[in-house]
Amino acid sequence: MSTVKFKKRLKVKRRIRKNVFGTASKPRLSVFRSNKQIYGQLIDDENQRTIMAFSSAKAADLSGNKVAQAYEVGKQLGAQAVSNGVEEVVFDRNGYIYHGRVKSFGDGAREGGLKF
Repeated sequence: MSTVKFKKRLKVKRRIRKNVFGTASKPRLSVFRSNKQIYGQLIDDENQRTIMAFSSAKAADLSGNKVAQAYEVGKQLGAQAVSNGVEEVVFDRNGYIYHGRVKSFGDGAREGGLKF
């Protein structure tokens, strides 16, 4: 990753994080994508702790391309969150464009039962 591209994403990320804040009742759903994996976390910013996390590295039966894997990870994270009593979240795209794997992850989380 070039440093120019990375710095640009961090600038966008800071601009987003000024407005997106998670609480215990409505945590922040943060998504991170690497070249091979996708990661999602539910974060309570008031108490500064991660409620739960899920990733494609942790998921068991993933197949297909990375977009399909992101959808499944979002779906499994959403189902796990709903079973733990979290239904509403604020989505933090972490400086990424809401397109491709990030969008697929969000759609999967909605399918899993989360509202945002």
